[in-house]
Amino acid sequence: MKYSKNFINSIYIISFICFIISCNDTQQENSLEIQHGIVFSEIGKYGGWPANNGIWSWDNEILVGFVQADYKEVSGSMHTYDRSTTKNMYARSKDGGLTWSIEDAYKDQATESQILQQSMPDFTNPDFAMVFQRSENDNKVTNFYYSNNRGADWNGPYLFPDLNTGGVESRTDYIIDGQQEMNVFITVAKSNKEEGRVALARTIDGGVNWEIVSWVGPEPEGFDIMPSSLRLSPTELITTVRSRTADGQDLITAYASNDNGVTWEKLKNPVADTGKGGSPSALLKLQNGRLVLGYTYRSNYGSRVNIRFSSDNGRTWSDEIMLRGGDGANRDCGYPRMVQRPDGKVVMIYYWNNVNQEGTAPYRYIASTIFDPDQWK
Repeated sequence: MKYSKNFINSIYIISFICFIISCNDTQQENSLEIQHGIVFSEIGKYGGWPANNGIWSWDNEILVGFVQADYKEVSGSMHTYDRSTTKNMYARSKDGGLTWSIEDAYKDQATESQILQQSMPDFTNPDFAMVFQRSENDNKVTNFYYSNNRGADWNGPYLFPDLNTGGVESRTDYIIDGQQEMNVFITVAKSNKEEGRVALARTIDGGVNWEIVSWVGPEPEGFDIMPSSLRLSPTELITTVRSRTADGQDLITAYASNDNGVTWEKLKNPVADTGKGGSPSALLKLQNGRLVLGYTYRSNYGSRVNIRFSSDNGRTWSDEIMLRGGDGANRDCGYPRMVQRPDGKVVMIYYWNNVNQEGTAPYRYIASTIFDPDQWK
């Protein structure tokens, strides 16, 4: 079959245009601003679980908590650390997450928890920070500390009351509503004493007294734990929850309240599968009003760091966007926290490893990923 010269020229032109479009797409992918860094890494040490502690920011100053321990292979456990050596530590950056210093802010603290007798001074103090920490995996006791100087010094530990539940096993997730008023999303034991379900508790007297305002969703057959929550308006709240179904499926669920936490509506699940064992999420409201959800997909054969966006306050979410993967991380990773810098870039902190890559060290470390959310509209 013969083709006219004009037809052949047209094919060449179309092919050239397609080639240019393809090159532009590749350049756009390669030009994505995603920067990975190390917050804490030490030979012979294990660093883990930023989501078990907390993150705070003051412009370009960022403080994040994590657990440090001696590295140790433990039979039957994916966590390779010596439990008897664990310490709660902090990493501080004063340049927006580019460099970090490590602090042991509890080195001079009492080890026995006490009951808070006097109100914490002022939740609205811009240098105020508060952290909730479980004392052990199995005893269902939570302590809290507070700081009035950006975590340079901490007051505590103070015992958080069990609020007539089977025990409280909480991490840090609070919303300040006034000088003496705070909402705290807590994880408590279910009616069968097993882990766990989420409740909203509130203090109006600076933390001396607390009461449960509501249960976030019905009691699950599996578990609902480790919420990450935001205030959207004077009456609207949203929380994303690490969940596991009765048949062992790990996912992230979400709930919204339009009456300041009195009642809750189940939203569409933001993430249907978080891999083997699951991992909690980090929820952040961006300067432009969008929400960004950070989480990891855990796999023994290669874990991933992911985000999704919502432009309608969590009613719907974008497709999954992978920020990191393919560098040999087994499933002992994740537990992210996030803040947004004044320049609009987001700093995500999590723990990571590269043990599946031949020749790499087995140690877990605290990692960072810095990205510009405006790259994805």
